[in-house]
Amino acid sequence: MAPALPLPDWLDRMLPFRRYLLQVNGHAMHVMEQGPEGAPVVLLLHGNPTWSFLWRKVAVALGQAKLRLVMPDLVGLGLSDKPPAEVHTLDFHAAQLEGLLRQLGLKRLSFVGQDWGGPIGLAGIIASEGRVKLDGLVVLNTALGPPKPGFRPTAFHRFSRVPVLAELAFRYAQFPQSVLAFTQGDRHSISGDVARAYRYPLRHREDRTAPLALARMVPDSLEHPTVGPMRRIEAFVQAFKGPAAIVWGERDPVLGRLRSRVERLLPHAKVTSTNAGHFLQEEVPNPIADAIRYVTGG
Repeated sequence: MAPALPLPDWLDRMLPFRRYLLQVNGHAMHVMEQGPEGAPVVLLLHGNPTWSFLWRKVAVALGQAKLRLVMPDLVGLGLSDKPPAEVHTLDFHAAQLEGLLRQLGLKRLSFVGQDWGGPIGLAGIIASEGRVKLDGLVVLNTALGPPKPGFRPTAFHRFSRVPVLAELAFRYAQFPQSVLAFTQGDRHSISGDVARAYRYPLRHREDRTAPLALARMVPDSLEHPTVGPMRRIEAFVQAFKGPAAIVWGERDPVLGRLRSRVERLLPHAKVTSTNAGHFLQEEVPNPIADAIRYVTGG
């Protein structure tokens, strides 16, 4: 474990958390934490193209809870290492997550996942082969299973496969991190220094590999290599009988339509529907914090 690199003052002021770097399978992962050692652990995992900055409002809302919040950055995003495009598979990210949990010595936890963070976090827990017990589950605007026959990818994911044009947009125009506000219920929720904070880790052109690679990790056919791992995740979620909650942003143009499918996988979950968009942590942190308290008993 090593100290994290310093942040510019304007950004550092927004992140009053412990931060460090951990070497996992040859890649440095940036982690933020809040709460005491020995407290029940909650793992919060972001998706594409964000980073652990996304959880700051939720963490503040849980400031009085006796919980240890662990908020890592996926490899390729945030302040973690930026490897080449070809390493990005669901199995790779699951192995990174499993390695992180092993190095931190975590044996049981509650998990909160949004966007790619949902399947990656669950795949990492599955990869632990029972060494990590899942105590509680909170699901936010994510996919927890493979697509159904005859599905049609979203416009965003279809665009990510357009030759040349997608590469130019993702590498040179800072897409999609430059347009996150357009996925929100309230576009003002990602503006000013908040929008700047999402662009900051990918400000160098050579670091902008992961957003396109992660977009292309989304299946475009039932033969896509992500489909197999997603089937295992779906079975794992269906078998989970512990406390569960779903908090959903209904104005999400990317994954909003998946709520009913997630509810069918977790029929016992407590469901909270909101008018937020895709990055609902920016718009409705308090209902998310309430859901975490619900599944942890905190």
